Amino acid sequence: MTTLDNLFTPGLVAAQQPQWPGGVDGDAVKAAVSTLSKLPPLVFAGECDNLKARIALAQEGKAFWLQGGDCAETFVAATADSIRNRIKTILQMAAVLQYFASLPVIKVGRMAGQFAKPRSNNDETRDGVTLPAYRGDAVNDLEFTLEARTPNPDRLVQVYNTSSATLNLVRAFTQGGFADLRQVHTWNKGFANDPRFGARYEEMANEISRALAFMESAGVDPESFKSVDFYSSHEALILEYERPLTRIDSRTNLPYDVSAHFLWIGERTRQMDGAHMDFASKIQNPIGIKLGPKTTPEDALAMIAKLNPTNEPGRLTFITRMGAGLIREKLPPLLKAVTESGAKVLWVCDPMHGNTFESSTGYKTRRFEDVMDEVRGFFESHKAAGTHPGGVHIELTGDDVTECLGGGEQISEEDLASRYESACDPRLNHTQSLELAFLVAEMLRDR
Repeated sequence: MTTLDNLFTPGLVAAQQPQWPGGVDGDAVKAAVSTLSKLPPLVFAGECDNLKARIALAQEGKAFWLQGGDCAETFVAATADSIRNRIKTILQMAAVLQYFASLPVIKVGRMAGQFAKPRSNNDETRDGVTLPAYRGDAVNDLEFTLEARTPNPDRLVQVYNTSSATLNLVRAFTQGGFADLRQVHTWNKGFANDPRFGARYEEMANEISRALAFMESAGVDPESFKSVDFYSSHEALILEYERPLTRIDSRTNLPYDVSAHFLWIGERTRQMDGAHMDFASKIQNPIGIKLGPKTTPEDALAMIAKLNPTNEPGRLTFITRMGAGLIREKLPPLLKAVTESGAKVLWVCDPMHGNTFESSTGYKTRRFEDVMDEVRGFFESHKAAGTHPGGVHIELTGDDVTECLGGGEQISEEDLASRYESACDPRLNHTQSLELAFLVAEMLRDR
């Protein structure tokens, strides 16, 4: 019988881990891990398998992956309004994509667990004072004081509790009628929209409403429009959180990480001999791997061999984050090598992380045009290779923030200060997200 004892290989190096007071064997970490190991699952193994089946369809070009949410969730922002607005935005984007591309859209929230972030440096210095870097609310607090920045393993339990509350609300919204396609107009209310895309969305919504009315008149059960499947995801970064939330499924006798449906390993933690890749290879969830511009075809094939040796459909997703200036050069060799190997992989474009820079006003930002150019390069590369552009992975919010430059609202560097709210990386606001959806829908339609 499979058990969790010795499931994960001991002694492997885990990159980007917090420097917990007392270390990973300290009493505080042990107490947090013990608590987490006894709590109920946040998701269920059967739901993970359902998502894997949908990813398998997207691998064949029969569905499209839409993943969006905060760069790093915070405890204070886990409010009903914030969660509802993110869901609204993803539902609107999915409606646009599905309507114009005539493809089912797999809706995945970058939420209910995305509370930790890798950092370039362990410390941060301000005015001669050096403190631990902010690694997300799972580890410490953004406030620049010694008490706030000291890693606290009790926060891991708070991550679980906040994720549980978030998922409870997500399920209520997506199963209780809020996500009903007949509400397609309602999703647009309360948003300040660029008039071009707001009007275009309303025109599309009218057409969807007429189509639904026709289907009802033809005898289609209107209750079939009432709910949608919405999946959770986050980076599997803090192993003292992920390992105790790994459980043996009673149906299959196999291990699943029940902290989220979909987990990805970041570019900074995907060392082939590291603890994160070992962890990902042992669990049955669908897994994503971030691939940056330094990824070689040999790297990609080695990851496939480690994470999906049986070539299971829906198991593995490659999330490319090359940057607008490199996508057309770096992606084609990877597509060629993976295609020739016969591996079943879903290719998803993350056009955010490779296009980040600091503005002249001191804010970390991204240009909307760079984001869209990377998506265009992604589609162009797949068209040339004869492969499927499977989806997009976007850092977004449903709020009207000013964090990314450009878009229909023409946000300038001077505008960034007016509503820059991210605790880490800049996100597309609601209007920019909707604009992106229309532009991606056109590429999908014309592919």
